[in-house]
Amino acid sequence: MASQLRVLNALDVASTQLYHFKAIVIAGMGFFTDAYDLFSISLVTKLLGRLYYHVEGAPKPGTLPPNVSAAVNGVAFCGTLSGQLFFGWLGDKLGRKKVYGITLILMCLSSIASGLSFGKSAKGVIATLCFFRFWLGFGIGGDYPLSATIMSEYANKKTRGAFIAAVFAMQGFGILGGGIVALIVSAAFDHKYKAPTYEVNAAASTVPQADYIWRIVLMVGALPAALTYYWRMKMPETARYTALVAKNASQAATDMSKVLNMEIETEQDKIERLRKDESKNYGLFSKEFARKHGLHLVGTTTTWFLLDIAFYSQNLFQKDIFSAIGWIPPAKTMNAVHEVYKIARAQTLIALCSTVPGYWFTVFLIDILGRFFIQLLGFAMMTIFMFALAIPYDHWMKKDNRISFVVLYSFTFFFANFGPNATTFIVPAEIFPARLRSTCHGISAAAGKAGAIVGAFGFLYAAQNKDKTKTDAGYPPGIGVKNSLIMLGVINFAGMLFTLLVPESKGKSLEELTGENDDAEKGGAAYVEDLKP
Repeated sequence: MASQLRVLNALDVASTQLYHFKAIVIAGMGFFTDAYDLFSISLVTKLLGRLYYHVEGAPKPGTLPPNVSAAVNGVAFCGTLSGQLFFGWLGDKLGRKKVYGITLILMCLSSIASGLSFGKSAKGVIATLCFFRFWLGFGIGGDYPLSATIMSEYANKKTRGAFIAAVFAMQGFGILGGGIVALIVSAAFDHKYKAPTYEVNAAASTVPQADYIWRIVLMVGALPAALTYYWRMKMPETARYTALVAKNASQAATDMSKVLNMEIETEQDKIERLRKDESKNYGLFSKEFARKHGLHLVGTTTTWFLLDIAFYSQNLFQKDIFSAIGWIPPAKTMNAVHEVYKIARAQTLIALCSTVPGYWFTVFLIDILGRFFIQLLGFAMMTIFMFALAIPYDHWMKKDNRISFVVLYSFTFFFANFGPNATTFIVPAEIFPARLRSTCHGISAAAGKAGAIVGAFGFLYAAQNKDKTKTDAGYPPGIGVKNSLIMLGVINFAGMLFTLLVPESKGKSLEELTGENDDAEKGGAAYVEDLKP
């Protein structure tokens, strides 16, 4: 392939247009739903404990036993990991668009079903919830590689990073959306069904109607996805898939002529040459792939794995932090509905102050500073802040110093989002060949979810107090929070080192990055000349 296909170059040099923003909204709403669905469960787990695991005469409200809590919170992660691998592979086999609709339907149906239960017993309710949350996760998993790949293949090379980051940034709004829905629903129920606190009257503190709250919160997750289904189906297949994978130059030219509102020449002869060029048709498990992209794949998988260990372990410290600064009072001083309100308020404030701003810093700066710099800076700052929290940990736990602890903690997660949490999502969608792009993104994302499982559950056990009498109910002694934070600092430092394997992709065309046209510059320059009036 002597030079880049004109249809692909037209996309690379196109000015930012309405269709770019349309693609961001369509892919972004999928991500909004992903985050809403994955994170909303943490808003209602305390309520599930009160409803289904209440013990008569206990001094504190019922909570989910450790194994049930791990299942409810973790089953969606397992589904997501499986979905990333499966739909990532399928996106390269069948095309991005076809598979994109399947993942959305799966997410909508599973969201609705996870609010339904077979039977009234605790086992029946939890089993149903876990079953449907696995399939919800499976659908969400497909959205990761497909959203990133579609946005990457539609974008121009100048602002591609910002466009993919904008899709990912919708995750912040999804977390915020979950908090806001839980606030509205719990406030409405709190107003309608008055109940005493647990310590005044344990049985009456959880009104029977509270059972609707968690169901409504989880089922609302189907709405944003359903609203974008029509637009997803109207989107044409990406030109890069149609031309480079399906080898149909005329269809790619026709589709993009409509999108870009300009005539694009069909170059089937170049496609035929590409079809015959064996050096461009190597598979994922070939020596050629290992030689050209092996280290890149090691880089994208390890950095995402290490980041997510640190990122998802934050849930461990949140409850301590919220209680320490008085955002969430002791459970026995609240009724069930009010507790949901307080937890939702805390999550909404964290999302507003720390999570959402970090994502948008990435959107605005990624095409100026580059992916490599932002990822390296993010891991470095997370390392520094984790050690700053860990080494003088006993100092931070004194009552007067707790606000400073929260500020440092917030900065850690600001630099996760203005850093590797965004870049690990963006880079795998840019640096692999079109026919393996979705698969490689899925593999990288699945490594991330494996890290999330380690972070959320491994550290849940690790962070337990060394003293057996001070551990959370049902947990064995661990290494303590201080040592857990030191370990997380080391993990972030390792993320910094593995970042060195990941190439910079700022300002380059996808074909230039992947070697799918050896002479991109020459062909590209010629075509830019042709485009000038």
